[in-house]
Amino acid sequence: MTNTETEFTYEIRIPEERVAVLIGTEGATKKLIEEQTGCQLDISKEGDVTITGEDGMQLYSTKDIVKAIGRGFNPRIALLLLKTDYAFELINMTDVTSKSKNDLLRLKGRVIGKGGKSREEIERLTDTNIVVYGKTVGIIGEVSQATIARQAVAMLLKGSMHKTVYHYLERKKKEMLFG
Repeated sequence: MTNTETEFTYEIRIPEERVAVLIGTEGATKKLIEEQTGCQLDISKEGDVTITGEDGMQLYSTKDIVKAIGRGFNPRIALLLLKTDYAFELINMTDVTSKSKNDLLRLKGRVIGKGGKSREEIERLTDTNIVVYGKTVGIIGEVSQATIARQAVAMLLKGSMHKTVYHYLERKKKEMLFG
């Protein structure tokens, strides 16, 4: 009997400092991801990750999980991406501003807010998880909520007042509840 299964491969690079998080204590996180997805992970200490699997959809989910961990998410939160109604959104702040360090710090500050208040408020109103890491903002949540959170973050990055963004989020939350 011959094996007719097609094997898919995807390669991704994550920051070197996130490799240990992806692997986990004694390989526990890597093993958990492999068990949950049915995909194999080959991880170099430089951050090159090769994902191999026979199910294209699982491979895609695994790619998003690895990318999310690479962009600063806790592996437990990244594993929520195995749910079919969850999405991973990634916003590159350099798409909105120059690559100058001061501009990036200013934008990070707008998204995070004083003492993390802005990020927490967006998370609360959209029931999502948000991580600001390097030059990116990552969002994990139910598809519709992640899209709304992405729009809110984009509004902040484009200079909207925080109050305006919160009103937008509250309006969207009411629309979701009452139609």
